[in-house]
Amino acid sequence: MNQVIDIAQNSSGKPVKVIAVTGGKGGVGKTNVSVNLSVALSQLGHKVMLLDADLGLANVDVMLGLKSERNLSHVLRGDCELKDIVVHGPHGLQIVPASSGTQNMAELSAREHAGIIQAFSDIGQNLDFLIVDTAAGITDMVVSFTRAAQDVLTVVCDEPTSITDAYALMKVLNRDHRIGKFHVLANMVHTSQEGRELFAKLSGVCNRFLDVTLDYLGSIPSDENVRKAVKKQKALVEAFPRSPASIAIKSLAKKVQQWPPPRDASGHIEFFMERLVSGAS
Repeated sequence: MNQVIDIAQNSSGKPVKVIAVTGGKGGVGKTNVSVNLSVALSQLGHKVMLLDADLGLANVDVMLGLKSERNLSHVLRGDCELKDIVVHGPHGLQIVPASSGTQNMAELSAREHAGIIQAFSDIGQNLDFLIVDTAAGITDMVVSFTRAAQDVLTVVCDEPTSITDAYALMKVLNRDHRIGKFHVLANMVHTSQEGRELFAKLSGVCNRFLDVTLDYLGSIPSDENVRKAVKKQKALVEAFPRSPASIAIKSLAKKVQQWPPPRDASGHIEFFMERLVSGAS
C-alpha cells in the first residue's frame, strides 16, 4: 500500500491522539473505562471519537442507550460514508459503532483498505482524541488495533488471569511489533494499595522477561454505581458524577490530556488506519 502523503490534522493543526484501550481478557471493565474516559475527555472540552473495535460483541452504543441503524460493516461494503454511521453521545462525543460478524481486516480488498483509511482521515480532521475500545482476548484483530495506536492503555483487575493475559498481550506486542511502552490502569480495586500491588505483579514479570516501560495510571475503585449506570444506559461520569469511580475516571482524563502529542505521523488518523489494515494484510 502506498504511503499517504497528505497528513490529516485536527482543526488546531495538531495530530490526533490515538489511544487503544485493551485488557487481555474479558470482565476487567475495559469497555466501561473506554466509554467513561471518552465522555470525561469530552467534558473537558476535547473533541473525541470512540471507536467500538469489538467486532464480535459490539456494545458501546448499547451502554449509552444509543440506537445505531448502520455500523462499520456498511462503510466497508460501500453502502455509506463513515460520517453517516457516527452516533452522537454526551457532550459531543462521536461514536463509531461496530457490528458482530464484520469481516476481518485481512479479508478486505485493497480498494476497501484505501476506502476505510480515507473515511477515517476525512472525519479525523476535527478530532483531538480517538479512543479505540478493543475486543477481549489476544486475537489478531486486537493486536492489529493495538499496534496501530499511539498509546496503549491496559486495564487489569484483581484476577490471576487478568495479569497473565495482560502480560501475554504485552509480550506479543513487544516481541512482534516492538511496542515498548504501556499505560496500566488497575480497575475495580477495593483500595489504592491493591491497585499498586496489581501493578507491581505485572511490572515484576515484565521486567524479568520483556524490554518494556510500564506507566502506572492509578486505580479505579470498585463502585456499585457502575452497575447502576450500566442499567440506566448512561455513562457513570454523567449519571453519578460524584461517585468514587467517577472521580477517579475524571482524574484519569486529566492525566491523559497531558500526554504529549505524537512526534511523527503515526498519530494522524489515516496513518493509524494504514498501520491497522497493512498490519492485517
